[in-house]
Amino acid sequence: MSQTATPTLTFAVPKGRILDEALPVMERAGIVPESAFHDKADRSLSFASEDGRLRIIRVRAFDVATFVAFGAAQLGIVGSDVVEEFDYAELYAPVDLDIGHCRLSVAEPKAGNTFSPGIASHLRVATKYPGLTSRWFEQQGIQAECVKLNGAMELAPSLGLAGRIVDLVSTGRTLEQNGLVEKDIIMQVSARLIANRAALKTDPRVAKLVETFREIAGRPPVEGALA
Repeated sequence: MSQTATPTLTFAVPKGRILDEALPVMERAGIVPESAFHDKADRSLSFASEDGRLRIIRVRAFDVATFVAFGAAQLGIVGSDVVEEFDYAELYAPVDLDIGHCRLSVAEPKAGNTFSPGIASHLRVATKYPGLTSRWFEQQGIQAECVKLNGAMELAPSLGLAGRIVDLVSTGRTLEQNGLVEKDIIMQVSARLIANRAALKTDPRVAKLVETFREIAGRPPVEGALA
């Protein structure tokens, strides 16, 4: 009788700023993409690992969370900003990898109107984080009308689309070059290993990789971690 082949695990990684820092961490965990992964001319989205144990998909950061939450990928790496924005029930973020550091901040024009909870009760804010943004402003007693943008956030105030923006900030140079100033920090951001909860419970390979990344990061188990 033939045996059913064990499904290949899928590991999702984000395009952009986190990936360069994530690759050495992945390599320490034994996850090394095939050579084609590093070919900038290759537009493929799916690659094998060198040892053939894993499929590695390279997608947008928000899509990493969606693939993992819905079980299309069992594990992935993404910023804590994405984890908090989606708040998927099936998304588990057990390890802070201590890479990809930046912050999610509110910015406004340098010479623009400043707000305070006692004066402004409603604001229009441009962001790709409507969930985090609306929750944060609500805590300040302000109703935020979020205009969803996927990029070029810094243009929104100068073109009259929104009075404020909420975006990731690292050095602050981009804000300065576009006449904006950082006013408030919503959250500090770092990259997290994420796992699908069902896969973590049922597939020992997923649990083993989580423990491997935890050892690499030198992090204790997260409170409330799944067994």
